[in-house]
Amino acid sequence: MLSCHGALKEIKGSTDLIFVLAGNPNVGKSSIFNSLTGMGVVTANYPGKTVELNMAATTFKDLRLGIIDLPGSYALGAVSEDQWVARRAVLDSSPDAAIMILDATNLARNLYMTLQFIDLGIPLVVALNLIDEAEKRNIIIDAPELSRLLGVPVVPTVATTGHGLDELIQKAVDAARNRAEVKSRPRYGTDIETNIKRLEDLLSPYGFGINPRALAILLLEEDSEFIELVNNHPNGRAILEEVKKISRDIEKKHGEKTPMRLARERHGVAGTIASQVQGDAAPVVSDKLWDYTTSPLTGIPLLLGVLGVIFAFLFYGGNLLSTTFSNLWQTYISPVIDGAVLYIFGEGHIGKTLIWGFDAGILAALAVGIPYVLTFYFMLAFLEDTGYLNSVAFLTDRLMHKFGLHGRAIIPLVAGAGCNVPAIIGTRVLTTMRERTIASTLITLIPCSARTAVILGAVSLFVGWKPAVAIYIIVLALVFLVGIGLNRVMPGSSSGLVMEMFPFRAPLISNILKKTWYRFKDFVFVAFPIVLVGSLVLGALYETGYLWKLASPLSPVVEGWLGLPAVAGLTLIFAVLRKELALQLLVTLSIVAYGGGAKNLLQFMTPAQLFVYALVNTIYIPCVATIAVLGRELGWRRAGGIMAFTITLAIITGGLAYRVILHFGLL
Repeated sequence: MLSCHGALKEIKGSTDLIFVLAGNPNVGKSSIFNSLTGMGVVTANYPGKTVELNMAATTFKDLRLGIIDLPGSYALGAVSEDQWVARRAVLDSSPDAAIMILDATNLARNLYMTLQFIDLGIPLVVALNLIDEAEKRNIIIDAPELSRLLGVPVVPTVATTGHGLDELIQKAVDAARNRAEVKSRPRYGTDIETNIKRLEDLLSPYGFGINPRALAILLLEEDSEFIELVNNHPNGRAILEEVKKISRDIEKKHGEKTPMRLARERHGVAGTIASQVQGDAAPVVSDKLWDYTTSPLTGIPLLLGVLGVIFAFLFYGGNLLSTTFSNLWQTYISPVIDGAVLYIFGEGHIGKTLIWGFDAGILAALAVGIPYVLTFYFMLAFLEDTGYLNSVAFLTDRLMHKFGLHGRAIIPLVAGAGCNVPAIIGTRVLTTMRERTIASTLITLIPCSARTAVILGAVSLFVGWKPAVAIYIIVLALVFLVGIGLNRVMPGSSSGLVMEMFPFRAPLISNILKKTWYRFKDFVFVAFPIVLVGSLVLGALYETGYLWKLASPLSPVVEGWLGLPAVAGLTLIFAVLRKELALQLLVTLSIVAYGGGAKNLLQFMTPAQLFVYALVNTIYIPCVATIAVLGRELGWRRAGGIMAFTITLAIITGGLAYRVILHFGLL
């Protein structure tokens, strides 16, 4: 991934015009971006921020256009990461025009950020999206009147079908070319406008690199970034004193803080404009569905059913696909790869090590990617396009706040039971690094299907189903306690959930498939190289015999504290490649160490040891693909912290569990 500044420089250097695409979450912005660009995107992050920008170039008539898809947000403040990144990208990219996507079914709520863009003085075109849904509700919006009131072009669009997009881009090109033409803009109250004009006239001679009106409003809103910008100017201190004086005048007249008053003025203007251009909405079936899905009485059973389907599909369907794929690979692909490698490199250490990487390693990545990641992304895209995820977020928001999260975190957390990799990537729906760190930590503790295979194969099969269930109970209790603990010790607080009702609608399969492939392609490029390298390293350790030498330094922890045979500790190292390998390698390595009779694990491990083994394997950091995604999404410092935490937690929990079992004779 490029740095944000590098990506901006690259796209600006290869295009004629730059447009930014803005809008609230769930207004069809991503569908419009995908339709315009064909999804040939470059993703970028600002330093210290994990919220991504999507950038792409496209051709329109004789022009090469760069499109920057801003994070979906409700404002251009600096309250959350998505807002900060959206504003920073607008200011840094100096776009030739901005395209604002509005929800025609909820116009007043969407106009707030539109007014902020107008205040910034950037040439603007409005896409009045979801007009098909508005018509179903008998909402008739007078687009020409809306254009007159806003002072910018307004184009009705339907993102899912592409209706109106050509006209939208043409209007954006025209707005960019006629940048000097300034039309009338919406105005706030007379005294507010008078004070803004006073400050605007004061700022105009100094050229701070931003529209004077925009800077005046930002200073009155007490925006720290721009206060610092002005303060660094030779005349900055005098200017800021005048800002404070004007702000005190506004507060004295209106009886509230100036930033609050400006926000209230902007909301008031948005509501007034909306009431002038649209009629009353009529209730439709989707409104009733929203009521059913957000009411605890009906919404919770429905949510449990949906989550059950997701889990069953990922667990049972994923296992079936994974097993089928692995069998086909071992039957048809492995012999070809093994034969070619051994023919070229011989049957020595080098040849066998390469087989670990190019046979077992690629198989491990594909056996996770295709059955679990790809299928999860398909289901996630389906739920997104129907609008159901908004209902889920609203319904679970109160519970998630106990963990310092909000309702949008529930889907990634549940998806972790299928596979941790797509679940961690799914935390991008959260707005702050604090929330993403908490959610990702909890996801790594949730038993994925591979760890469930170890629980079932080592505990349920040889010890019984009750001890297997006990492992799940222990892990879920840890998830709950860790979530509460992280919420208390990590600086900051939950950003809260701000959202409007997004109408339910029938999704288009073409959009779902495009979104699924785009996300899966991202996983492939991130996870595959690390899995391949990890496989080669582990293979080299095994084939050269160095792996067995690791048993001695591990002995105090594995044998002394956890009460496990040394060979079990070795398999836990290998399990980082893929969790279910722990069980497979436990059998394989134990046969090497103890002979053929050790295939029945009870021949050399007691029921208590099997229980502790599965418990530790479940808690400590999952597979290398998950580690790779953690590093990419959170940065390697946070990923390392999560790995160290889960390993420590697994060792402490495993040792305590072993002693409790022995003391009370539970197994």
